[in-house]
Amino acid sequence: MPTAEAIPAQPFLDAIIAAGVTDIVAVPDTHQRSLIELLDRVDEPRFIQAATEDEAIALAAGLIVGGRKPLVQIQHAGLYACVNHLRGIAEDARFPMVLLIGLLGRDPDLLPGEHGGSMVRLAQPLLDTFDVPHYLLDSPDDLDKIAGAFEVSEARQGPVALLVGVMTS
Repeated sequence: MPTAEAIPAQPFLDAIIAAGVTDIVAVPDTHQRSLIELLDRVDEPRFIQAATEDEAIALAAGLIVGGRKPLVQIQHAGLYACVNHLRGIAEDARFPMVLLIGLLGRDPDLLPGEHGGSMVRLAQPLLDTFDVPHYLLDSPDDLDKIAGAFEVSEARQGPVALLVGVMTS
């Protein structure tokens, strides 16, 4: 397996915009700091900072009801914190939302499932448990998965996760 590499913030944002995202609802993630700093400097997509991951999922659901196309940006610890809202709102209530989840502390030379730390190692199995499709973003070549995740989310009328393999640059 090739070593995962950082995805620069600008191409990341360009891919998000190309996917038609209107809003990013985020709980600050140091793993995606450069992307968040860039979002703070642009008008579109709208950047909405949430206090908790549960709040981010609920806000995203409201935005979807209002005809917007949000992206939920969190860290892997937040994935574990919001499992009930992910299941109850996104999955059971059938909200087509995409979550951008930073894998803070991941060893870029290992696949997430090979990682020693449980937070990284168990993220994908947790998503599998809830039948949430997920895709790993391990290089700039993976940015096309953003638009694809939204297509899958719409088709299944439920959540899809994008796992950011290493810290954005």
